[in-house]
Amino acid sequence: MKHGRHRSGPPTKRRGPAQWSPLLLTVALGVLALSTPKDFAVSRLLPAAPALAASMWSVGATLALGALNLGVVIVVQLVFDEPATEFTAAALVAVTAAAAYAAHVRLQRERTLTQVRSVADAAQAVVLRPVPSRLGGMGIDTFYLAAAEEARIGGDFYAAVDTPYGVRLLIGDVRGKGLSAVGVASAVTNSFREAAYDEPDLVPLARRLDASVARYGETAGAPDAGEGFATAVLAEFPPGGGRVRLVNCGHPSPLLMRRGDTRDLDPAAPSPPLNMAALIGGGYTVDTVRLAPGDQLLFYTDGVTETRDPTGRFFPLQEWAAGQEAVPGHRLLALLHERLLRFSGGGLDDDIAVIAVRCDAPLGSPGTTRQP
Repeated sequence: MKHGRHRSGPPTKRRGPAQWSPLLLTVALGVLALSTPKDFAVSRLLPAAPALAASMWSVGATLALGALNLGVVIVVQLVFDEPATEFTAAALVAVTAAAAYAAHVRLQRERTLTQVRSVADAAQAVVLRPVPSRLGGMGIDTFYLAAAEEARIGGDFYAAVDTPYGVRLLIGDVRGKGLSAVGVASAVTNSFREAAYDEPDLVPLARRLDASVARYGETAGAPDAGEGFATAVLAEFPPGGGRVRLVNCGHPSPLLMRRGDTRDLDPAAPSPPLNMAALIGGGYTVDTVRLAPGDQLLFYTDGVTETRDPTGRFFPLQEWAAGQEAVPGHRLLALLHERLLRFSGGGLDDDIAVIAVRCDAPLGSPGTTRQP
């Protein structure tokens, strides 16, 4: 995620063919007005040009175009002595004034939108801080896509930190959408970044995250804040490699991509989603998965597997990933994005977060065990 320089006004736009269309319309109507018989009265269409300019030009440029069109009306009057020229000129002046005001309102809204987007960028930097491409000898690549086209962030979240206990990773999905979901995501990620350095084990770390969601619900003040919860996966890659420890809090299982063996890493026992432990009971289960050099883990949110094609069929992630084991992480995520767009017909309607982790260091032998 990159941060751009702050600008007080709307972003500068390159002038393409569409940007010149008001002037081209003026020229076209002026030529037609001078080259057609007087009975056609094409000059009466000239007010359309400043009206069009209001949607893309500045206030000054819109007024200047109106003045140019008024000059064209005067020239046509001198050449053809058209009737009702005064009416055409008055209409042109009125339309130009209205268009200039419309351009002023549009520019104000563009400035407001620019400010809102800068705030969204700042919020994104808090919730989704950039993850280094390498942590603890592993390659890490991330991908994020908010469901709303105008949004920068949504209810999905991820984070990764290098701690004394190894590289720890978090990915999750907040129930619901909008600002309340962003608030819960921020509470979880901030709590993780602090607690990941303090807690020596994943179970108390998961409890800390559960408490952070509950605390946020108590203090947020929104009508449904107390009902919020989040699914999540906590992963820990201990120093020295050879394995990964996982706590799956009601989240889609990570995918282990190994040559000839692509499979879901389902938990040995279910763990409750964050903020649901007190309600539904149950503790947090840590599973240990042995890793081999070249193994790749794919962590994702349900926006991936719940993507539907036009017939309503869900995206077959494991089937697709089975042929992608040797693809580097950054390329893998780009291919996944392209495949999801094709599969859905270009209509992705849920937040999507994906993390690809490749184990490059010499590691241990494969296998899965449950931590006592």
